[in-house]
Amino acid sequence: MEQHFTVTGFVSQGGATALHWHRLSMWLPPGGHIEAGEDPIEAVLREVREETGLATEVVLTVAPYPWPHPRQLPAPVVIGVYDIERGDPHLRERHEHLDLVYFTRPLPGQSLTLPDGAEGWRWVAEETLQSPTSLPCPDGAGETPIAEDVRLLSLAAIAAVRALEISVA
Repeated sequence: MEQHFTVTGFVSQGGATALHWHRLSMWLPPGGHIEAGEDPIEAVLREVREETGLATEVVLTVAPYPWPHPRQLPAPVVIGVYDIERGDPHLRERHEHLDLVYFTRPLPGQSLTLPDGAEGWRWVAEETLQSPTSLPCPDGAGETPIAEDVRLLSLAAIAAVRALEISVA
């Protein structure tokens, strides 16, 4: 099966995570394909900025090993393997996304306003994510559940950002 390397950046701040109504009719964090010549960190920061307008930094969840060389990249929180259908649904052209998932937080001194419009961005509060939940679809077609992996990773991202803020204070 064909495989594509992708990244996802859960953006969290103030006890909430940014999610948007994706064209696949589901609530997702920002993310996308790693482009040629990019490492995963460059890709996740680019994808988050392109989709949300926010400049962010990766929140470390694993300490780097203590050597100066070779350079290390922050480890992803998890690598999800997603089966993707594309093209004509009758042809069932499938491929996998090997998705490197990172937690990020906005850099200080910028507006935290998310883009409005077709993508339906919103900050989803930790309290909302505490139990399985649905969010209203921006197209007015009722509510759609937040996928369990997205819900649990959103909560973990909020906790990681909170822990970082406490350790810096």
